[in-house]
Amino acid sequence: MIYDKLSKFPENFLWGSASAAYQVEGAWDEDGKGPSVWDIYTKIPGTTYMGTNGDVAVDHYHRYKEDVALMKEMGLKAYRFSIAWSRIYPNGKGEVNQEGLKFYDNLINELIANNIEPVVTIYHWDVPQALMDAYGAWESREIINDFNEYCITLFKAFGDRVKHWVTLNEQNVFIGLGYGSALHPPGVKDQKRLYEANHIAFLANAKAIQSFRKYVPNGKIGPSFAYSPAYPASCKPEDILAFENYEELNNYWWMDVYVRGEYPAIAFKYLQSKGLAPTIKDGDIELLKAGTPDFMGVNYYRTTTVEANPLDGVGEGKMNTSGKKGSTQDSGIPGVFKTKRNEHLEATNWDWEIDPEGLRVALRRISNRYGLPVLITENGLGEFDKLEENDVVNDDYRIDYLEAHVKACKEAITDGVNLIGYCTWSFTDLLSWLNGYQKRYGFVYVNKDETGDKDLRRIKKKSYYWYKDIIATNGDDL
Repeated sequence: MIYDKLSKFPENFLWGSASAAYQVEGAWDEDGKGPSVWDIYTKIPGTTYMGTNGDVAVDHYHRYKEDVALMKEMGLKAYRFSIAWSRIYPNGKGEVNQEGLKFYDNLINELIANNIEPVVTIYHWDVPQALMDAYGAWESREIINDFNEYCITLFKAFGDRVKHWVTLNEQNVFIGLGYGSALHPPGVKDQKRLYEANHIAFLANAKAIQSFRKYVPNGKIGPSFAYSPAYPASCKPEDILAFENYEELNNYWWMDVYVRGEYPAIAFKYLQSKGLAPTIKDGDIELLKAGTPDFMGVNYYRTTTVEANPLDGVGEGKMNTSGKKGSTQDSGIPGVFKTKRNEHLEATNWDWEIDPEGLRVALRRISNRYGLPVLITENGLGEFDKLEENDVVNDDYRIDYLEAHVKACKEAITDGVNLIGYCTWSFTDLLSWLNGYQKRYGFVYVNKDETGDKDLRRIKKKSYYWYKDIIATNGDDL
């Protein structure tokens, strides 16, 4: 639809920004924190860009008051952050580390004192190494109860003040890259183990939501899904079928289970025929159906265009983690689909297509299929920012990117989507997992790179002032 006038954003709209503990906190072994899988994995040569890790990150652990003050100055309405499981339970279970709880208690109180709503992500990829060593983490059903006890600890400690919670961040990514492409911990390439671990993560997610209903009855909770909606490369029927295959295996496979408690039938039958379908035990489906969310969290960065792929066609391709534009290879599943560069879209230096209209497509598909409110938990642009004289960062390209995506949100609201908030990725620059510090996302430049810590100064970019104005006008000033 093309409208002559767009609806306004709701008065209580959550204009926010986001981060993850491992990417910002640092203090990786301070105040009783135990090691996570990322603390160990990034020390293995060749796993990250120039050997970067989150030992210091951008030192948010020690500088959170400075960062929150910058949020207040911007007028930020919400800050989504994750809690490091091994900061609360150094061994993944057992004795609680009170110093860990104290840090997040202080952060939450600081946010509330500055009129910023805390949005807590319970798990953002950093499972305690102790659980990986003990039983393989997400490959054992033992993690369901350990994760639930961790969640209950958080619900009891913070549920009186935190009303929006995210259970698992990008389950499709941490399982896919961890067990499919071996780019994330535990560095495994085994499709059967991938689907088994993924099923266990679903059960852990549902169990945690069940517990949430008891401990935070007036709160809202949901997973955060990395949604890359697909387009068919052409109107050829075989490309349309490839598009359907992609959506069912890469998107509905996750969202259907979150919301409906069941797997899409055609995708399940296909995986059964390949010997890859997960093991479903008595009580699993009942648990999944009993632990459905209040909203769908969406991390949106790009769309994916697909076409037919023959049985002897393209398999796994190389991912661009260097920022060398054009180095991404097409990938796919023989006989199912393959990706294709979308000639109608520009791309970032990491080959991520820039497609604000795709965000509107994603929001409409979720609204129509599931009937749930949506919280955009991540959306942003990672690029090579340049610090100029007099501490100036002219990131007009980020402003253009975000403005187009905010406009798409407004169009989706006009369409009838119940959108409750928009969290950019990220507030400050941070460690970009495999990409080091060169790939910057923040409104606030952090003076750090791969060669040394420098002084970690916080410097407001041009986009900082743009978002400040967007928040002040509730999105009217587009």
